Amino acid sequence: MTEDISKSQKTSMIIIARSGEERSLAYQALEAAKSGNFAEAEQLLKKSGEAGTLAQKAETELLGEEGDGSEAITMLQMHAQDHLMTSMLAAELIRELVLVYRRLAEARPEEH
Repeated sequence: MTEDISKSQKTSMIIIARSGEERSLAYQALEAAKSGNFAEAEQLLKKSGEAGTLAQKAETELLGEEGDGSEAITMLQMHAQDHLMTSMLAAELIRELVLVYRRLAEARPEEH
């Protein structure tokens, strides 16, 4: 049995995938920072931000698909929104943690 996937479902899956990528890359950046590899951390945060931007663009597209608002919100759309918001929050906090690790390393250069 094959069902056609609606444009809304495809867009929701893009949001989930890209926001998951954003979060994953941010956590990889945190691990790099913990190891003192700040150049790698910055590169990973940049890639994380790019994935997040793609997720947000897909969200904007999804919102544009809703038309006059009379369509019901699906569980998949709610799930996608939850992934996006969680990833955005994690990435934002991780950026701050990377900065803290960097400042700690600069304050104690003899340990690194």
